[in-house]
Amino acid sequence: MRVLVTGGAGMVGSHVAELLESRDDEVVIIDNFATGRPEHLNNLTKADKIVDSISEERIYKEISKKYKSFDAIVHTAASFANGNDWTDHIKTNVLGTALVTRLAQEHNCRLIYFQTALCYGPNPTKQPVPLDYPREPMASSYAISKTAGELYIEQSGIEFVTFRLANIVGPRNLSGPLPIFFKRIMSGEKCTIANAKRDFIDVRNLAPVVVQAVDGRGSGAYHFSSGKDVAILELYKLVVKKMSLDKEPDYDYQENSAGGPPSILLDPSRTYDDFDMPNLNPIEDTVAGAI
Repeated sequence: MRVLVTGGAGMVGSHVAELLESRDDEVVIIDNFATGRPEHLNNLTKADKIVDSISEERIYKEISKKYKSFDAIVHTAASFANGNDWTDHIKTNVLGTALVTRLAQEHNCRLIYFQTALCYGPNPTKQPVPLDYPREPMASSYAISKTAGELYIEQSGIEFVTFRLANIVGPRNLSGPLPIFFKRIMSGEKCTIANAKRDFIDVRNLAPVVVQAVDGRGSGAYHFSSGKDVAILELYKLVVKKMSLDKEPDYDYQENSAGGPPSILLDPSRTYDDFDMPNLNPIEDTVAGAI
């Protein structure tokens, strides 16, 4: 198979690309390294690498000219770093996704997309959140843009799978509480820990399920989650333990400053019905892999 992986130097994209290459698929990666890292591609020996932005319309003619067909596109590229950067969210997550979707239409191939649990708003009234819960992303620019991209895919008529994600963590994790805790502890800064719980799931569990979707499993929207939550404070203590420190650094503990619910859980039952789900890594292993 020939598979295009957008954001291939990111955490999810690089793990998926490695699995695809390991079974001798032809992998093409596009990444502008805005958030991905070149070293994440070190394990790839045969993949073609395009250094560019998915929001640049000119590159799609070049891609189609060089690669006459794709069997699937795994679209992991996204702008997420600055929650108030409307321009970049629109450029990457809306325009970029629309252009990637047009490419999938042109090549008549299936598209694998990744959506945020924030699409349900900051305070969903059902726990765990069912797949048919209304999408209400208005509180987050990132969620608005990711939901807009998802809607364009749904409108396109192509074959697709959307994974609406819990908190994906593990090796090459560059955002969220795990790397923040690690960096602050290493620099001697005090960590601030919210009185909240979240569902953390290992990228190494996600990647093989994405490959199943590349191969034709599933259709439409799915939740990728464990259905269980972990206290942010527990996560902090696991990071400290894995760093083998002499003593636990002081931290500030406060109510959830983001104003969200104490926990957000997604109902993964359809995913378990339609995919061969792996045994999920325990949070201790995930933390060890992330630091």
